[in-house]
Amino acid sequence: MSAQNSAGIQTLLDAEKEAQKIVQKAREYRTKRVKDAKAEAQKEIDEYRQKKEEEFKKYESEQQSGNKTAEEDANKDAEKQLEEITKAGDERGSRVVDDLIKVVTSPHPEVPDKVSKEH
Repeated sequence: MSAQNSAGIQTLLDAEKEAQKIVQKAREYRTKRVKDAKAEAQKEIDEYRQKKEEEFKKYESEQQSGNKTAEEDANKDAEKQLEEITKAGDERGSRVVDDLIKVVTSPHPEVPDKVSKEH
């Protein structure tokens, strides 16, 4: 019986080793699948990020072109107003200076209404 027990024990040990090999392969397969899933997810995340960055850059460039147009219009308006002010200064500048000199050099003192009512 001892040989039979020994053969039975050996069969059980062999079966256990085989089971351990199967379990190890299953663990390796699961680990590989998890790594593959992570890599695939990261790839999708990178693609999505790139897509959104491109959309943002497109939006940003559209907004900047709109800002440039508005800035150019504002500059044109400012130039036009500056020309009008310069033209008005050239046309009326000497007359304004003459009027200022005349008023300053020929004073007409007047008593304020509040002071004249009190006396």
